[in-house]
Amino acid sequence: MTGIKTTGEKKLMLFSGRAHPELAEEVAHQLGVGLVPTKAFDFANGEIYVRYQESARGADCFLIQSHTAPINKWIMEQLIMIDALKRASARSITVVVPFYGYARQDKKHRGREPISARLIADLMKTAGADRVVTVDLHTDQIMGFFDGPVDHLFALPVLADYVGAKVDRDKLTVVSPDAGRVRVADRWCDRLGAPLAIVHKRRDKDVANQVTVHEVVGDVKDRVCVLVDDMIDTGGTICAAADALFANGASDVIVTATHGVLSGPAADRLKNSKVSEFVFTNTLPTPSELELDKITVLSMAPTIARALREVFEDGSVTSLFEEQ
Repeated sequence: MTGIKTTGEKKLMLFSGRAHPELAEEVAHQLGVGLVPTKAFDFANGEIYVRYQESARGADCFLIQSHTAPINKWIMEQLIMIDALKRASARSITVVVPFYGYARQDKKHRGREPISARLIADLMKTAGADRVVTVDLHTDQIMGFFDGPVDHLFALPVLADYVGAKVDRDKLTVVSPDAGRVRVADRWCDRLGAPLAIVHKRRDKDVANQVTVHEVVGDVKDRVCVLVDDMIDTGGTICAAADALFANGASDVIVTATHGVLSGPAADRLKNSKVSEFVFTNTLPTPSELELDKITVLSMAPTIARALREVFEDGSVTSLFEEQ
């Protein structure tokens, strides 16, 4: 006989960076496993050191890191952690990125600009990632930037079911804050059986990069409007869209977004907005100054955990959403 046969079983190991450990703990709980103990710290000059406290040899390794602020630090830490797993002889490395950094830089708008979303994919692949699992990419084309399998998860079932259970669906109108979100808003309409409206932004020709008019296309008078978006950063666009809906007679506005980036002036804008509720998922940590009564955070941990189990067991991630 030539060669050696083994009877070893597959082994799943779950790792987490330091960016958003609360979500990783939730995913671990849903999977019924513990996070692998990891020693990670910053040197005085800002360099990052990582070492795993358990052997990863021959294991199917899943590494969770959401790209929150300071975004460049956590992306670098994730790359270092991938490299450490590769050098630890992991059988496979699946990178779980609930929020994919630089996703808005997915194409060139003008000459001499980078396509940074592609660069992030190249960096993860070069570091040693075999597969990427992510939630609600800014644009679907980013899946094609990674030279390997990408499992694209959706928060729509979690968000839409929450809103549908809270609001009288006969009074509900789904609103896209711009033309780019119409396709996603359409899926909301199908799920909730609600009509669609669109907020169309018109720019002042005399003032660069400034939106001056928001026109509402569709009937929103005396309706409960749910504005749907993939992320809210500074909150300017979404709050202006909500104001336009109220100006056109909407009785109430609820804002939903998968990723609550919430940087800069977002805290003041959300506090002062007439919007009755902002609904996010926990793909990113919510800043402590934004723990308001009008902010609701729903967990994506059950969805992520089910997807990781399907990957580990060679099942179908797509089936998780086909049955919704």
